[in-house]
Amino acid sequence: MTRYALFFDIDGTLVSFKTHEIPPSTILALTQAKANGHRIFIATGRPPIIITNLGAINHLIDGFVTTNGALCYVGNDIVRCEVIPHESACLVVADAKEKHYGLIVVGERDIAVLDPKGEVDQIFRKEIAVKNLDLERPVDEVLQQPILQLTPFFTADYEAELMQRIPNCVSGRWHPAFTDITAIKADKGQGILALAAYEGFNPQHTLAFGDGGNDTSMILTAGIGIAMGNALDTLKQQADYVTTSVDDDGIYNALKHFGLI
Repeated sequence: MTRYALFFDIDGTLVSFKTHEIPPSTILALTQAKANGHRIFIATGRPPIIITNLGAINHLIDGFVTTNGALCYVGNDIVRCEVIPHESACLVVADAKEKHYGLIVVGERDIAVLDPKGEVDQIFRKEIAVKNLDLERPVDEVLQQPILQLTPFFTADYEAELMQRIPNCVSGRWHPAFTDITAIKADKGQGILALAAYEGFNPQHTLAFGDGGNDTSMILTAGIGIAMGNALDTLKQQADYVTTSVDDDGIYNALKHFGLI
């Protein structure tokens, strides 16, 4: 039997937006897949410091694609690290200060937040149940570190305008209120390829599960790209297969469909 590498987004894929927990059927499915010799990887927009909701499956995880592919690692080994050019990071920070929109700045070690309207706290803490988000750390302090990701809270229309000013970066929106900006070579698809090269598995022997716009690259890169039932319609159109929602045993059903469990 072919052994597959399975890549999972977190929010809206592994973890329910309704309960903020991993459904029991998903835990069962991943446990069975692991026992059958398949490998389990995380592919998330979250930086490591705020990956706090995977306790039920931590012992099953073989590696991580984080910050939308900017930082990938297996155990203590850094497989890939793509940094946003300093001038681009400073441009976005200055723009956020001038136009008074929220911004999360993800450094190599720390995270800083600009939150003039309270929307960052409202959405991340209350809607997505993010922990460990330090609202007091000075942004200028984190700007002294290599910057892996910027998460500005603005409209898709303004996103298109700003991205023209930072052509060395890419944007992956998975929530109506904000987007994730990374270096142009950093996306989840590139993260899959980096881990495949490091771990020695065939990229065609991969399944990727996602629900948001920032999952598009890995859905297209994986051997089989699977959109959750609750995914954006645009992602479903790109996927090889659409399963049921995260709250309706989506991961269990898909792994069963493809004979991995």
